[in-house]
Amino acid sequence: MTKEKDTFCIPEEVAKVAETIEKKGFEAYLVGGCVRDLLLERKPSDWDITTNATPDEIQKLFAESFYENEYGTVGVVTASEDPTLKVVEVTPYRLEGAYSDKRRPDSVSFSKNLEDDLKRRDFTINAIALKIEPVNAINDTLTDISKGQEIIHKGQNKMSDNVRENSKRHNINHKGHLVDPYKGQGDLKKTLIKSVGNPQERFAEDGLRLLRAVRIAAELGFTIENETADAIFKQNTILKEIAPERIRDEFTKILMSDRPMEGIMLCSKLGLLQHFLPEIEQSFQVKQNKAHSFGVGEHLLKTVSHAAKKGFSLEIRLASLLHDISKPETRRWSEEKKDWTFYGHDVTGARTTERILTRLKFPVKLTEKVVKLVRWHMFFSDTEVITHSAVRRLLMNVGKENIWDLMNVRACDRIGTGRPKESPYRLRKYHSLIEEVMHDPITVGMLKIKGGEVVEIAKIKPSPKIGFILHALLEEVLDDSNKNTKEYLTQRTVELSALSDKELEKLGKKGKEKRVETEEAKISEIRGKYWVK
Repeated sequence: MTKEKDTFCIPEEVAKVAETIEKKGFEAYLVGGCVRDLLLERKPSDWDITTNATPDEIQKLFAESFYENEYGTVGVVTASEDPTLKVVEVTPYRLEGAYSDKRRPDSVSFSKNLEDDLKRRDFTINAIALKIEPVNAINDTLTDISKGQEIIHKGQNKMSDNVRENSKRHNINHKGHLVDPYKGQGDLKKTLIKSVGNPQERFAEDGLRLLRAVRIAAELGFTIENETADAIFKQNTILKEIAPERIRDEFTKILMSDRPMEGIMLCSKLGLLQHFLPEIEQSFQVKQNKAHSFGVGEHLLKTVSHAAKKGFSLEIRLASLLHDISKPETRRWSEEKKDWTFYGHDVTGARTTERILTRLKFPVKLTEKVVKLVRWHMFFSDTEVITHSAVRRLLMNVGKENIWDLMNVRACDRIGTGRPKESPYRLRKYHSLIEEVMHDPITVGMLKIKGGEVVEIAKIKPSPKIGFILHALLEEVLDDSNKNTKEYLTQRTVELSALSDKELEKLGKKGKEKRVETEEAKISEIRGKYWVK
């Protein structure tokens, strides 16, 4: 193999774990997704080290470590504040027996040979090992992740204790040697996902690899090599034997990638989608009405694609994908309209969404939220007719905490229909109405003193005079919010109560006018924010 890259930016926490292992005479290689990501100049989400040391030998090297699995993986705990570096996983070279349950090997034994470990891996791009060399203190480059600054240390024979301590927050450029028996680097260049060895054997070992190939393709924008793709298609029924939790996790990663539409389409092409999301598969055959440029399935994919483009949350992406999931079963031909109708697809879709997410073992709270977004995505938005009361009812139904996510789903839905604008005037106006309803009203209720307290302080009977005093106090607070304290308002109540009824009425009316003026200014500000009247 021709070595094309020999310098790698490795977090000091990871480098120190590898160095500790090697100092005791053992081998230590970075392996798997982290090596692939380093070669692609992506930030790894986790770090895995493989070694010829046994789990017991690994644990003896690290006081802060744990071993709670049957595969030999030891979690080495670091002091890093980076969640991806809090635990560095160290696993012995492994030999695996048959996969009777198509999920786990029947037996695991430890090896002294790196090749044994690499040949059991799924894809060539994940079967590259990296041996990092100790950092050279001369001409070291420390890259501050948080600030993006480079500090060049030259002519030092030894890194100072200070630099070593600070390096916990840095990545350090290390020389490295790559071990690549399956030519994974070449496949990275070709943007190919290719099985290690015989693909049918690899997929028969663990059926989740069928979906993992698609997930990696969606994450990286890669193509699945033909022989590997053929094996996936021929063996797609294996996916039925995989635990829904594992499918959920891979599917979630597809949705959270930059290319969820491409990932789901690839799942369909390879025959995988029918085994975990048959509802989406069925939607590809269903045409819509004249208001839509695409069929149901294509519309759903374009909707979730826009959600990904906007970087929206998993809940919004799920709702975008599933919001019209019940259109196939609610589709009816209208002779009157000479077009297809889908009455009640939002209500039916909410029930279907709940079944799907429950089937895939999504968390209850997430499921509840997505169901609400699907149920209410068809809210009436004609702002020439809609009232503040109607907006309040929507807020009550979907919840204040979910309303902006609902609006984002609606925006994605629009783009998914082929419309050029995600937020036309109507939706901007609706945004404004929501903010108008949700903003704290300007009333005497804002005051740190209540009407009953005014009665006691002023020593007067309940009368219009109480309202005049409260509105006079409100005017002062609107001018200076620092005055809204119990102490100040109590003092002013005493002073105001001494005024004549006529003087007090005049101040009270002035306070009411101030409240209305301030309220109107706030509403005007909100509407200006959305460029609506």
